[in-house]
Formats: sequence, C-alpha cells, structure tokens
Amino acid sequence: MGKAMALKVAAEQAHAVAAHSGSWVSYGGDARIVLAVVLLAVTGGVAYAGIRLPLPIGLPRPGRKARILMLAAWVLAIVLVLAGVGINVHQALRDHLFRAHPVPVDPITPVTFICVGVIFFIICVNNPRGGWVALTSAAIGAMAAPMIFEFPFDLIIMARTTAIPPDPALFRVLFFAPLLLVEAATLSLLALAPVVRLSRAAFFCFALMLAVFAVWGLAGFGYPSAPLPFALNVVSKILAFAAALFLFLPQRTRVSTPVPAASPPAMVTTGT
Repeated sequence: MGKAMALKVAAEQAHAVAAHSGSWVSYGGDARIVLAVVLLAVTGGVAYAGIRLPLPIGLPRPGRKARILMLAAWVLAIVLVLAGVGINVHQALRDHLFRAHPVPVDPITPVTFICVGVIFFIICVNNPRGGWVALTSAAIGAMAAPMIFEFPFDLIIMARTTAIPPDPALFRVLFFAPLLLVEAATLSLLALAPVVRLSRAAFFCFALMLAVFAVWGLAGFGYPSAPLPFALNVVSKILAFAAALFLFLPQRTRVSTPVPAASPPAMVTTGT
C-alpha cells in the first residue's frame, strides 16, 4: 500500500515536471477554452471602447505633489519586487527547486530590448517639443511599453508558476503582488508625459494583442520554447509596443473649414 502511494506521488510529480514547459505550467483541457473565451471577451470590450470613446483624449495632468507620490510609489514597488524575488530565490535554492525545474533559455529578451530601443528612438525623434521633454517622454514610453504586455501576461501565468513549498500561494503573492504594482506604477508614469494621448490606434493595437493572447491561450499558453508560442509571444509583444507608440505619436485633428457668412444683399440705387 505504501509503495503504491509512493509510486502515485512519483507519477504525479513526473507529470508535473513533464507539463512544466519552462517557468510556468501550460493550460490544458477546459482551462484553455475558458482562458481563450475570457480573453476574447476582454478583446471585444477594448475594441468597443476604442470605437465609442471620443478619441483622442489626453490623460489628467498630475500636480507637483502627485508627481512626487507617483515616483515614490514606483521606487518603493521596485524595492518590494527585489525583496520578493530574493525571498523566492532563497526558498527555491533551499528546496533545490532549480534542479527539479531548471531555468529555461529565454528567447524573448532580445526581442524586448530591440523593441525598447526602437520605441525610444521613434518617440524621441517625433516629439514636437524636443529637448528634455522629448528625452523624458521617450524614457517613459520605453518603460511603459513592455508593461502593457506584462501586466495581463502576469495575471495569466502567476497561478501556473512553480509551486514553492511550504506555502506556494504565499510565495506567489510575495513575488507577483509587488511585480504587478511595479507594472501599474510604471503605466501611471504615462500621465507625466505631456504628449500622451489615448488614441483609437492604441486601443485597437491593445485589442489585437489580447486577441493573440486568446489564440495563445487556446494553444495552452505555453512557454515560448516551441515555434508556435514563440511566434505568438513575439507578435503580441510587438502589438503592445505599437499600442504604446500610438500614445505618443502626434494625433491628427480634423480641421473644419469655416463657412463664410452670407453677405447682405447689395442695395441697388437708381438715379433720378
């Protein structure tokens, strides 16, 4: 009886390792369908908002105190992320999890760095104000662009990451809660860039990114080590950067031609 139970546990662990395609476990069965349906529903909502909202519109400009609080929250979130990562790594090393679940090769980071460099250059060159405003806007755009991808991405995979004993839920919270806070705080910095405008193109690019996520989810949302998840990861990340770029590019406004006022009828005089 004891041997049978041990074999069962070993089989379950082997199945978990086999399904562990990278740093998170792929979705399977009905979970794939549910994930794809939810993502498609959100896609439709974002696309509908892009159609119905009176775009382009600017973001509210924070005051001096609000700017200081935003930057302080951003720095604090980064410190919390570093602390959370340190705690998780320490526990994983203690339980020898890196042997059971080795860190996979990351094929996506080069794509991300290339996109960051490209968007920084484009925003800097196309900023009509130039100078310091152009540099700071380009820096904010280059930081915020990957967060447009990472925020929904982390929400999708955070429950599928490697379980760290003795309390997997606690260690996931310690890692992902500050990470999501950093992503939200970085996106909030967009309000500091005076040229940012919410545009239809940005909404539609974000909706397309979520649609690609839905296809990826239907395929299991696996780690991008195989050709299909790698391609879906790259395409969705490029769409996220395109959405960020359309927040910064100058928006064309319709110029209405004034209708000339009707001139009063000419007075006809007759000589006598």
